[in-house]
Amino acid sequence: MTREGDSRAEYVARVNRVIDHVEGNLDRRLSLAELAEVANFSPYHFHRIFSALVGETIGQFVQRVRLERAAAALLGDPEKSVTAVALDCGFSSPSTFARAFKEAFGVSATRWRAGEHDKIREAKRKIGKALRKPGEAVTISDCYLDPQTNNPTWRLSMSAKNEATITKNGLTATIEVAERDAQSVVYLRHTGPYGQVDLVPKLVAKLQRWAIPRGYVDSDSRVILVAHDNPSITDSDKLRLSVCFSAPEDAQAEGEFGTMTIPGGRYAVARVEIEREQIAAAWDAVCGGWLPQSGYQPDDRPCYEVMIVSPREHPEGKIVLDLCVPVRPL
Repeated sequence: MTREGDSRAEYVARVNRVIDHVEGNLDRRLSLAELAEVANFSPYHFHRIFSALVGETIGQFVQRVRLERAAAALLGDPEKSVTAVALDCGFSSPSTFARAFKEAFGVSATRWRAGEHDKIREAKRKIGKALRKPGEAVTISDCYLDPQTNNPTWRLSMSAKNEATITKNGLTATIEVAERDAQSVVYLRHTGPYGQVDLVPKLVAKLQRWAIPRGYVDSDSRVILVAHDNPSITDSDKLRLSVCFSAPEDAQAEGEFGTMTIPGGRYAVARVEIEREQIAAAWDAVCGGWLPQSGYQPDDRPCYEVMIVSPREHPEGKIVLDLCVPVRPL
């Protein structure tokens, strides 16, 4: 088996361990930390890798399997009460189960059991197919699938030099693994939602007004963005984003302006030229498309972005970024 094949098999094995663990423990609470430990990934990276490869978040997967198990139990064990089925499948209360079941299947659990809906036959067929193959290996594709259309939007090609070329609608990006030095930075941190278009420019301007007079940076310094939390995991009001500039090691923190060191070491660096709204998809392409066939896995150092060209400087209003993912051998 090739190195790429070995790497892919390891990622499939880790995802399958999680799937098996979920299916064997549906009757109790399953935390992200527990499932990430089963996969031997950090929670931050595990959530993104799982969702990119499987096509749904780990929370959505657990909820779906619980509902499918409950739907099958309602039909297969007509003597068991709806409440007992709900609790056996890990739902915290009958009311929580009732809302989730109706949202998923379009009917109440009682009507489902009675067969009073035209769509039940098709749903039963799908559930039966899923339950006949518990823990079946997840197929990991060479592409990132759009969660709305399920169409491949990123395709990857590997070279002998452990570089990958990502293409999307004529746009290209190259990933290479490189050693990066530790960086001392000054930063301004934002806590809360960070999807606003003008948020980063405002933070950059404010940091520049403080840092330039102190000789820490100049107007040509590149912006570094460190997202400390995964927006798919952390509540939006608790998300932390640090806007940074490289600075001398002796730079002094002052009030809301801080200093820190971004760790050095081995990183997968992906340069992307994209629309602003494609940033999340680009991260998923790297973590869910490139990593599983790269021979590397992410470690616990923070991911970060380096802004090479801002939308204001780009002739088409796009953004050019280096996406830096800390990696170690698989």
